[in-house]
Amino acid sequence: MASFSNYMENKVIGLVFKQNTYASPTNLYIALSKSTLSDASTGTTMAGEIATGSYARKKCNTWDAVSGGATENSQPVTFAQATAAWGVLKYFAVCDKTTKGNMIGWGPLTATKNIASGDTFKFATGDIDITLD
Repeated sequence: MASFSNYMENKVIGLVFKQNTYASPTNLYIALSKSTLSDASTGTTMAGEIATGSYARKKCNTWDAVSGGATENSQPVTFAQATAAWGVLKYFAVCDKTTKGNMIGWGPLTATKNIASGDTFKFATGDIDITLD
């Protein structure tokens, strides 16, 4: 993942330095975007998130044990088949709600992917890498 969001950075720093508490979200969701994301993006203001053709954020609660400051998805993440063109996907995000909510972090896809009607987008096991450098 390219970066934690400003929201998550503030939560981690506040937690470590005893300025706040943080409860892990009940579920995590993977979102897809056609536009560039940034640390300032939120689950509500995520530019370019798909809004057509049976798209919905996909729940992903299966992650490998953290080791070396990293984890990755331990199961495939398969989105519903597109019923309309989604366009060229460039970024993904990890969010805490199915809509709106907070963006935990984001990153570029290793390759852009044009999703036409009838296509199914999928992250294979281990494709979503989360790291703290």
